[in-house]
Amino acid sequence: MKTYTVSDLLSQDITLQQVDIKGWVRTFRANRFIALNDGSTLNNIQCVVDFENFDEALLKRITTGAAIHVKGELVESQGKGQSVEIAVSELEVLGDSDPETYPIQPKKHSFEFLRENAHLRTRTNTFSAVMRVCSSASFAVHKYFTENGFYNMHTPLITGSDAEGAGEMFRVSTLDPRNPPLNDDGEVDYKEDFFGKEANLTVSGQLEAETYAMSLGKVYTFGPTFRAENSNTSRHLAEFWMIEPEVAFMDLAGNMDLAEDFLKSVISYIVEHNKTDLEFLDNRLFDEEKTKPQADRSPMRLLEKLKFVTDNNFKRVSYTEAIDILRNSKPNKKKKFKYLINEWGADLQSEHERFLVEKHFKCPVILFDYPANIKAFYMRLNEDGKTVRAMDILFPGIGEIVGGSQREERLEVLKEKMAALDIPEEELWWYLDLRKYGTAVHSGFGLGFERLVMFATGMTNIRDVIPYPRTPQNAEF
Repeated sequence: MKTYTVSDLLSQDITLQQVDIKGWVRTFRANRFIALNDGSTLNNIQCVVDFENFDEALLKRITTGAAIHVKGELVESQGKGQSVEIAVSELEVLGDSDPETYPIQPKKHSFEFLRENAHLRTRTNTFSAVMRVCSSASFAVHKYFTENGFYNMHTPLITGSDAEGAGEMFRVSTLDPRNPPLNDDGEVDYKEDFFGKEANLTVSGQLEAETYAMSLGKVYTFGPTFRAENSNTSRHLAEFWMIEPEVAFMDLAGNMDLAEDFLKSVISYIVEHNKTDLEFLDNRLFDEEKTKPQADRSPMRLLEKLKFVTDNNFKRVSYTEAIDILRNSKPNKKKKFKYLINEWGADLQSEHERFLVEKHFKCPVILFDYPANIKAFYMRLNEDGKTVRAMDILFPGIGEIVGGSQREERLEVLKEKMAALDIPEEELWWYLDLRKYGTAVHSGFGLGFERLVMFATGMTNIRDVIPYPRTPQNAEF
């Protein structure tokens, strides 16, 4: 007999048939009604047990969290809340379940508690919904790039370069930390290390992706990256996944077109394929918002935010124009911003980005041509000598979601920028080679996958959209 999923049984017209299903017990009421879930959908299927036909000892083992195997007839439901149910004829409890210690009881748990039980939190409606959306988003990313002629590449996780120039990297070493070899200057001699040099976990695959774009044309990476930033905010992780396309012969305008089309495509896919999960998450977020003071509530519901992105053209605004708008805005003049905008060159904060999106333009915004001194060395310098061909995409609720740029293709200009930032040419000789052999205009962007999932699900803490978060003082599981 075919083994069905809960999703199969709730979506197909196969009543009055014998069915076979396995899953985990959510609740067992009155020794008669089992709410069974197998992770295939947010919804449970009700299994109706005639307790006179089963051993009492067996029924006592059917507790919340228990894995069971059920056979029976799929019939129209006699109760409210479901269209079909299973009239159970055979029932088997698979393995053990301790009802006294099982932590995920049928009640509301705090997200902090569930992070402590991250290995079981996907048994809850919220986290099962989030992770199904996460899976759909991942598939949609690969689908979009494959259908648009991109080649996927796996960039190194171990690297000898710091793509962002921030220096917040995790060291990779086989040297004895208690007794490392020293050179003549009394410093650790990394020539004796496994790679013969100092190595770290990557903060970005961008630089390596650029090398492949300059031969394959269009490539993308989608993999883990690591940042040793000692931050415990709701927006930072030490290990997260990055999506980074790089395209040869594409300027900044083309980069903005690509990023906008990509985001709309991925979000549209999620909306189409995760309707039940998104409706649940939308209602969960709405109920949560009602408990907040009016001033702290989101102006849009979750599904409205997703539609806000897919149905609007992204407004393209220069950094200079944005600064003028912010400087003359009411929140700035009345000192309502936490970080006041007084002069050109300020690094914009989330409150400024959200004002531009939610209050001023009322659509997603792409800011471009940022001051060179607040952006990375590889971004193309404009003719004014003070701005670079950078772009950030701003969304409602979270602010920046994408950062990208046209890359600096001119060898001498790139060398000058590296020298100004004390980046040794010998560390990136291969990157400079791209500017010597067949150099051309090229562009790309980076998108933190978990930031995208946060936006799509309405979750407010990035630790709740990745299976096992890695943060300062926390590497559990």
